[in-house]
Parts: sequence; structure tokens; C-alpha cells
Amino acid sequence: MQQPLMISIQNVDKSFQKNKQENKVLENISLNVQKGEVISILGESGCGKSTLLNIIGGFEKTSNGQVFLDGELVTKPNRKCIMLFQNYGLLPWRSVLKNIEFGLEGSKLTSSERIEKALHYLDLVGLKGKEGLFPHELSGGMQQRVGIARALAVQPELILLDEPFAALDTFNRYYLQNELLRIQSREKTTMILVTHDIDEAVYLSDRIFVMHPNPGCIHKEIKISLSKPRDRSNSDFQHYRNIIFNEFHFGRPEPLLEFNI
Repeated sequence: MQQPLMISIQNVDKSFQKNKQENKVLENISLNVQKGEVISILGESGCGKSTLLNIIGGFEKTSNGQVFLDGELVTKPNRKCIMLFQNYGLLPWRSVLKNIEFGLEGSKLTSSERIEKALHYLDLVGLKGKEGLFPHELSGGMQQRVGIARALAVQPELILLDEPFAALDTFNRYYLQNELLRIQSREKTTMILVTHDIDEAVYLSDRIFVMHPNPGCIHKEIKISLSKPRDRSNSDFQHYRNIIFNEFHFGRPEPLLEFNI
């Protein structure tokens, strides 16, 4: 059964002024995201992926068109929506526990309720016992897990992820992709992921939107009809990977020149 809409993007254009000239970054972007879906926006650098994510989050305004979050027009950042960046965004002077509590400050929860909730999500991301440590005492993968726990603690309806694992090594990236799927399956949170990693998009997503640049536009929508978790070596996985790979029209490399020495 089709779930209700979480995000509706309708005919969005975005332009920036540079040297008194208009630079169009996005053109006629329209897409819908259902509640509980994991969506990837995939494209090469400079195609407007992050700009689109910022518009969805209310951090940038559209030049034309509208974005609706759970039926409400997006005009500014909203507590229903949390952004997760690749640089973790942790406060270095706060402990792990206090970093997770940060998003809960100002809520109606008591101090003990905030701590209880923060500890719950710390346990959910597999960092139980690390609450007293500071960010500099954690690996990059652990810091990103703290960021995920902090995002989940405010119980958002939508999490926006801007290449959250790009700075991590392959092993940590794979581990956190698995963790993200496990947590999303349990929490049923809607997620929109911006990435230029084809494998990551196929592994995590229910649907993928491929963007082309100049100006940024949705070139193709691809539904991934594979159960989760997915086997990266499976022929079906490789089938989707090749479909997306071919969208970017990578040419064959030039042959190496031979020299007689």
C-alpha cells in the first residue's frame, strides 16, 4: 500500500547572482517522497544536489516553485527535518552525551528525560558506554554515529544526509551504511541522501533520482526492486549499478602510449 507523502517538490528553479549575471543552478525539479522511503539524489559535482537538499531543509529559498513537508509549505528550517553533514558537526567542548542532548534542549523534557532519551539513541547506534567521551577521543566513524544519534533523538520525520560518509574509509563507510539501514528499518524515518557514490545509492535506496548539470535537473528516476540488506556482489545489484553508470556516459579511457626504450 502506498504511504502518505512526506515531501512534495513542485517545479523548483534556483538561480544565484554572480557578477551581475544570473547563474541557474536548478531547473524544473519535481519529485515526491513517501513517508518511510529512503531516496538518493545522485549526480556529479556541481549538478545542484546539495542546493536541492538545502531547499528541502528550508536553508535556501527557491527562485520559482514550492516544496511541501508533510503538507506544509517549507519557508524556513523546521524541527520535523534534520540535516546530517559529512563533517559530523559535533561540538568539541561537549561530551558525547551532551552532544546528543543538544537538540533536545529547549524542549519540554526534564533533564533526566533528556538524558534517558540520549542514552537510548546512543545505545541504538552501538555506542553504549561512550557517553562521557569527547569528540576528539572518537574515530571518524564513531563521530558520525554520534551525529546520527543526535539527529534521531529529536525524532524528526525527515533526515537529510549530505554525503555523510564521504570522508570515511571504505570499511567504516560500509559499516555505517549497514547501521543506517538497521536504524531506518526500526525507526521508519524518511531519509533523503545526496551522494555521488553509485554503489552507496543502490545499496541504501528505495528510489534513485539521477541529476544532470548545467542547470541541474532530474534526468531519470530508478526504482530499486531489491530486498534489504543487499549483496553488493549480486548480479541484480550490478544490473542497477550498470544502469546508473551508463547514465553518465563515461567514455572508454584513452589507450596508453607505448615507448621503445
